[in-house]
Amino acid sequence: MISQISSFEQYQEAYNQSVTDPEGFWAEVAQNFQWRKPWKKTLEWDFATANTKWFVGGKMNITENALDRHLATRGDQAAIIWESNDPEEESITLTYKMLHQKVCQFANVLKKHGAKKGDRICIYMPMIPELAIAVLACARIGAIHSVVFGGFSAQSIADRINDAQCNIVITSDGSFRGNKEIALKSTVDDALVQCSSVQKVIVSTRTRTPVSMIKGRDVWWENEVKTVSSDCPAEEMDAEDMLFILYTSGSTGKPKGVVHTCGGYMVYATYTFANVFQYQPEQVHFCTADIGWITGHSYIVYGPLCQGATTLIFEGIPTYPDAGRFWDVIDKHKVDILYTAPTAIRSLMSFGNQFVENKDLSSLKTLGSVGEPINEEAWHWYDENIGKGKCPIVDTWWQTETGGIMISPIAGVTKTKPAYATLPLPGVQPILVDEQGNEILGNGVSGNLCIKFPWPGIIRTTYGDHERCIQTYFSTYKNLYFTGDGCMRDEDGYYRITGRVDDVMNVSGHRIGTAEVENAINMHLGVIESAVVGYPHDIKGQGIYAYVICDSQMEDQALIRKDILATVTRLIGPIAKPDKIQFVSGLPKTRSGKIMRRILRKVAEGETSNIGDTSTLLDPLVVEEIIGGAL
Repeated sequence: MISQISSFEQYQEAYNQSVTDPEGFWAEVAQNFQWRKPWKKTLEWDFATANTKWFVGGKMNITENALDRHLATRGDQAAIIWESNDPEEESITLTYKMLHQKVCQFANVLKKHGAKKGDRICIYMPMIPELAIAVLACARIGAIHSVVFGGFSAQSIADRINDAQCNIVITSDGSFRGNKEIALKSTVDDALVQCSSVQKVIVSTRTRTPVSMIKGRDVWWENEVKTVSSDCPAEEMDAEDMLFILYTSGSTGKPKGVVHTCGGYMVYATYTFANVFQYQPEQVHFCTADIGWITGHSYIVYGPLCQGATTLIFEGIPTYPDAGRFWDVIDKHKVDILYTAPTAIRSLMSFGNQFVENKDLSSLKTLGSVGEPINEEAWHWYDENIGKGKCPIVDTWWQTETGGIMISPIAGVTKTKPAYATLPLPGVQPILVDEQGNEILGNGVSGNLCIKFPWPGIIRTTYGDHERCIQTYFSTYKNLYFTGDGCMRDEDGYYRITGRVDDVMNVSGHRIGTAEVENAINMHLGVIESAVVGYPHDIKGQGIYAYVICDSQMEDQALIRKDILATVTRLIGPIAKPDKIQFVSGLPKTRSGKIMRRILRKVAEGETSNIGDTSTLLDPLVVEEIIGGAL
């Protein structure tokens, strides 16, 4: 198990060691894991070519570290506690022994259907234990999992399957989300019309929704596990073999497949989990994210299990059957650590305190926040009403591409400051730069956040397109990883993330590219062009504001708005639906045809008195029209 930093002096010592001798520092951390063969070299790297390798030549399997090595000492301890969407349905507890057995069984099902090391497998499932089992089963046999969040559309699934050329899809008949039942299998069926690479679909039963099962392609999970043994030795993996692909929105239309590899990701996710949350044996860790996002990968599945923790998987939503559901789950399972998103906190705040007042939250030791910067009002509400002023709040900054938490307080060790991610974790070397890439030194400054040295969880490539990885992360500023975030460093050297500086919005903690939404809107019949920006939203953090040009006089704007929303939902999913759609006759463009988003953002934010210079625009009158029609 990873040993933990327990005082601020220890943090400073660890941080200094990690900066002066990064290879020595991470080699020492990595000794805490089971390796079949030791690595020959700790690190090779070159940011110019986006080429980073950790623990070169080391051989291992992440599931031996997440499961097998715990069997002797904590085989009967709860590994996963599952809580249903329906509070009346019984929760399920899987011990490490039970989870190990189920993972081995399902790994054999995958092998029976032709899966082998290096194959890509798409997983589109609800938050049920089988989702975690499927992820671990892929890793056990060396197949690369690509989990797609259960709210994405058929088109989004097809795009991801085709990009990765997946040969197997694992799904469920349906899922429960609040009072809704969602038909997952039929969405997969719609996607597969476009996907020639898929040979097998394995379907788990959850909702008993009627489904179409195609002979020769589709099989039931429950039937298949009865036909195989629960003995499945783990495949030997190289530290730099791919573990998973996770698709994320970028500033251009097509989502990109972020690739993480076995060794470095394992070390980094586990180290950050153990330290940031100060996890103690047998505590219950409740991360409310979906496993379809990186937060779920790192802090529901891999980080906790590699540290021998008990991790809670929740199928439902925070407001069903009422806005006290999180607090009921915490009371019922005596949760020690709660890790959730500012969007959820703000949403629950809006219901007032009536759903919190009579709940027993005394088991809580640590609170966490993830997905976007938490505003001060939400921070204080979380601190006072949920933590009762006794639980440190770890406001964590990181990304899909970083694999794990980068800047965050260490619970009970780092002095916190509302809305600040505070200090970098050991091994993380952040710098602020200006637009030209010059480092901004000292404190009390702002700039663009970059990282100047690799850490074990760093992105290795974007699947099938390494050039895109170089261009997106390593070409903006020479020899630096560019995060895409603006940041302030205060007088104490504490970091505060100020938001995206590229064309990516952070909506409810999910990154959504403006280009991706624009492409979907433009697919709608009658739309000539659109431009999308983010604007401040009380609950989501950022809302989506769309400016749309249509081809003729619109008889019924309300109907066209609904049709556009339906198109976006169909092509991406409901999470990308614009909150506001303003119909315009033109967009503010420079003479070279570039849309001046700065102006559109100002209008969306309601700051129309300070639009700035419009003299370079092709038609400055467009701006007056847009301001006049602002929603």
